[in-house]
Amino acid sequence: MVTMRKKRLADLLAAAELPILCPEDEKDIEICGVTDDSRQVVQGMLFVAVAGATVDGHRFINDAVAKGCAAVLVSRDYTEECAVPLMKVDDTGRVLGYLAAAFFDFPCRRMKMIGITGTNGKTTCTYLLEAMIAKAGGVPGVIGTVSVRYKGCETPAALTTPQPVELQRILEQMSEAGVTHVAMEVSSHALAQQRINGVWFDVALFTNISRDHLDFHGSMESYFAEKEKLFASYLKDHGQGVIVLGSGEAEEQENNGWCDRLIAVLAGHNHACLTCGIGRGLIQARNFRFDLQGIRAEIVSPEARFVLDSPLVGEFNLRNLLGVIGCGTALGYALQTICTGLAGVKGVPGRLERVLPDGDTAQEGTGLATVFVDYAHTPDALENVLLTLRALRPERLIVVFGCGGDRDRGKRPLMGGVATRLADVLLVTSDNPRSEPPRKILAEIEAGIREEKLAKGKGEQLMQNRQLKGYDVIEERAEAIRIAICGAGAGDVVLISGKGHECYQIIGSRKLFFDDRQQAREQLNIARQAA
Repeated sequence: MVTMRKKRLADLLAAAELPILCPEDEKDIEICGVTDDSRQVVQGMLFVAVAGATVDGHRFINDAVAKGCAAVLVSRDYTEECAVPLMKVDDTGRVLGYLAAAFFDFPCRRMKMIGITGTNGKTTCTYLLEAMIAKAGGVPGVIGTVSVRYKGCETPAALTTPQPVELQRILEQMSEAGVTHVAMEVSSHALAQQRINGVWFDVALFTNISRDHLDFHGSMESYFAEKEKLFASYLKDHGQGVIVLGSGEAEEQENNGWCDRLIAVLAGHNHACLTCGIGRGLIQARNFRFDLQGIRAEIVSPEARFVLDSPLVGEFNLRNLLGVIGCGTALGYALQTICTGLAGVKGVPGRLERVLPDGDTAQEGTGLATVFVDYAHTPDALENVLLTLRALRPERLIVVFGCGGDRDRGKRPLMGGVATRLADVLLVTSDNPRSEPPRKILAEIEAGIREEKLAKGKGEQLMQNRQLKGYDVIEERAEAIRIAICGAGAGDVVLISGKGHECYQIIGSRKLFFDDRQQAREQLNIARQAA
């Protein structure tokens, strides 16, 4: 909600290109803001009544009028008497973003917009883009899962992609502050719910697609169809697509099939496409190595080649880096500038983030395990992280993980199977059970573990006997973390997966403070004292 500017109703509707007949005597009505939330209405606003999944805004028209709205937009017949002009369109949810964008004079047109979509890697890519843009002399703004940030201002994010009016308000604030480039995560939910209507992008990046959110989308085809919209409908006329290709291995064929479809979509809409990959694509990584200190790879593009050094860990992060290099190339940056900017990104909150005891900057030689916290909460993401850590050749790889309640149940046994195949010790625990009984969720994960024939044991015994492989189910997340870290030793790697940067546990309707990183640090402190 912003009340600093005003627009004639007729001008606002015309700017949003809405086929609405505005009577002559209503054209000069002044509108001081646009909202779909009656609680935010102030004198002179346009109230857009949107029928949402759980709440119908048409029920709150009287409230909006009582608070002084200047006009109302509906998508359903409204038979009650209304004291202000009332206009009707087919879908108020669709036009809300365009109206908000028009009210702020389309801020996306005043900045370079980079949209990132994909199951995994979006947040990491925004941090990388932020550093690259700054190195190239731009002023970056970021809208994503962790926060909204620009020019020293940072606000925690409620959603990966904000609601339409809030999104346009943020973009307007960024433009007014002098931001030149915006890196924005675009979730499949946001595309399905038309939150980004009124935003068009100079560059759209596709990181990957794997099973997630099927509780919402229903099928992989529907899930992909939403992501496809970013490339088919939300690019500026000169906009370009950047596609991160999977490897040529058999397990990557499905992802590459989706990539091929996006490449065809871009060609069909006359948009340029840059493909990136490890040994594949227009921009390639060659002669690469991975270790605990990071990544070194030779980056080869049609115009140049440069050696990239990054503190980020693992093959999946090399793919993220390649996607951002593709974006930088699309923006016209030199490869050396791009790689130099990326080298400065030390890490991303909750993305394979290493946790150290208080006061330690390095952990080697202390007799403690190496501990990472990661956001991985899909089978593919968990597999990528575990493969990365397995490649470090730990004595044992211990994973603490769970699955969220009221979300895609089908991925639960899949994640159990992935963890069983790649880790030595599994401690299965709660991760935002929400309204579901935690034991039910844990049993569904356990079904995938049993299929792999892994023996069940007591967590502390599994940790004490370094020759044993197995799993245990420990409902209390803090207890699972304690057992994992206090039972692990030098040479072991512990992964605490699922929450990443999030600092809460949702149990029923309660949202309780819980930070995996804090819990891990406390247990490392205890283990250090006991050593």
